[in-house]
Amino acid sequence: MAQPQGESRDTSTPGARLRTLALGAIGVVYGDLGTSPLYTMKETFGSHRLPSDELHVLGVLSLVFWTLMLVVSIKYATFILRADNRGEGGIMALMALAQRGVRGNRTVLWLVTVLGLFGAALFFGDGIITPAVTVLSAVEGLQVAVPQLDSFIVPITLVILLGLFWIQKRGSGRVGVVFGPIMCVWFFTIAVLGVIQIVEHPYVLKALSPHYAVNFFSEVGWPAFFALSSVVLCITGAEALYADMGHFGKRPIRWAWFGFVMPALVLNYFGQGALLLSNAEAVENPFYLLAPEALLIPFILLATAAAVIASQAVISGAFSVAREAIQLGYLPRMAIRHTSRETIGQIYLPWVNRILLVLTLAVVIGFKSSSNLAAAYGIAVVGTMTIDALLVMIVFRRLWRWNWVRVLALGSVFLFVDFGFLAANADKVDHGGWFPLVLGALMFTVMSTWRRGRELVVREIKRAGLALEPFIASIGAHPPLRVPGTAVFLTANPEGVPNALLHNLKHNKVLHERNVMLTVDIHDEPVIDPDDRVRVEPLTEGFYVVRVRYGFSESPDVPAALVSVSQCGFPFDMMDTTFFLSRESIVAGDRPGMILWRDRLFQILSRNATPATAFFRIPGNRLIELGTQVEI
Repeated sequence: MAQPQGESRDTSTPGARLRTLALGAIGVVYGDLGTSPLYTMKETFGSHRLPSDELHVLGVLSLVFWTLMLVVSIKYATFILRADNRGEGGIMALMALAQRGVRGNRTVLWLVTVLGLFGAALFFGDGIITPAVTVLSAVEGLQVAVPQLDSFIVPITLVILLGLFWIQKRGSGRVGVVFGPIMCVWFFTIAVLGVIQIVEHPYVLKALSPHYAVNFFSEVGWPAFFALSSVVLCITGAEALYADMGHFGKRPIRWAWFGFVMPALVLNYFGQGALLLSNAEAVENPFYLLAPEALLIPFILLATAAAVIASQAVISGAFSVAREAIQLGYLPRMAIRHTSRETIGQIYLPWVNRILLVLTLAVVIGFKSSSNLAAAYGIAVVGTMTIDALLVMIVFRRLWRWNWVRVLALGSVFLFVDFGFLAANADKVDHGGWFPLVLGALMFTVMSTWRRGRELVVREIKRAGLALEPFIASIGAHPPLRVPGTAVFLTANPEGVPNALLHNLKHNKVLHERNVMLTVDIHDEPVIDPDDRVRVEPLTEGFYVVRVRYGFSESPDVPAALVSVSQCGFPFDMMDTTFFLSRESIVAGDRPGMILWRDRLFQILSRNATPATAFFRIPGNRLIELGTQVEI
């Protein structure tokens, strides 16, 4: 989900802007999809030991073509791209959109949340598997070019991945401008190599007819069905069409797919099929064997560059999804660094980067080859796509008010394809497919525990706190000593008295001239209109309730928001303002809410979360923190 460079400052004509955004989409959105020819045909024929005869080759090619048509062209490019959350896409945006449509039904709301969280968890798994499998597949070309270097494939892959994750802290902006041109060269090259084989064996084009896919199933039987577990690899990265919609827009993404990317992919797949029909031994690696021997090394270098670009896009996407999960309250606060002054979407999360690095390297060392990783990849991809289909059906029905017949007719097609791929991958669970499932379950546990834990903390704070209005009335009846300046108390409960205020009054025996109860709200929209950013409710005795609103794709900056406030009747001078914050110390107890081990997990997460003051960009020299103990 990386951002295109300089998009926000583009003043060119609409046609030029469309071409620029489409070029950016080719470099970012289609990196993962564009590198799927590296391994799809190889895994389909090699792992399943399918013979390279006309029945099997034309059947697999027909399946690949119609999978691209049904899933990418129809499901994502035509329908799911329409389900935008104020222009934004992706699993978290879709979950927020579906939640908005089922707010009145707690059971369905819980189900939507569970689906969305597990989909996000699988996406993080994709962020680990994609760099591993794409870079491994690219470097495995050395087995074809220089077989003696076979033992160096894993070490070379590890070095490339180390470099890729190391440069994340510098941001992708410096190299991102070349993503589009490199991927254009990539797609053009693989298309030309495919055309060369198709010209020699044009009868492979018969596989454009779905008849050959149907015939493949009827003649081959169960082996054909289980081959779907590898055919699905041709749509790895399709979810990026939706996830990156907010960065490029629907039209450039569709234009790039139908006008350039899809034709190039189809030509290459059919070229590999033609090669298999003419040379059965090419099953070892039909992708690289398309290239002339003299150009094999440059082609491997180009494939490696494409694999790095595909990995970069997925890593950037993991950063974006993590930020959205943090904003929506499903992950602990983490340090978020902006790596570009021009493009707000370019971010870097050090903790997420470290976790992805360690797990990706472990995956490469543990699985050792792209073939071993293929099973894990397929389950992660199909799992996320199935959840997308379920959530978008809720959006179609509950938000767009489509009739049930239309929703079920379209949804049944989507789910028939998705569940078919899931069923075909069922036998891969023992051979690597367990990895994304275990990883997804762990991530889901962390996200759901953090969300529930925060709800319990807020509940306990409200239960133990004093109501604000009676407190203000008592202040008026028995006024304490007032000191000049403004005190801002960060609180999750604007109707109660913050503990920090009570401690300040109790121990220092003073009250500031102006006291602001500040609550930061994160909404299920990606961006909040600046005019609706701050809401102020003046109370008596110099008290104010201020709510600052942000979207889940925005980075909160509380001082900047307060400086823009005019409704209070006084300017916020940061040199005359002191921020007070109660830092909760979580104690795992036996109170109802969560079982003990989840209480302790939440305690660990809370202890390691970035302080709210740093997350909201509150200057440390204007801050007073007071501790409070909360038992859950």
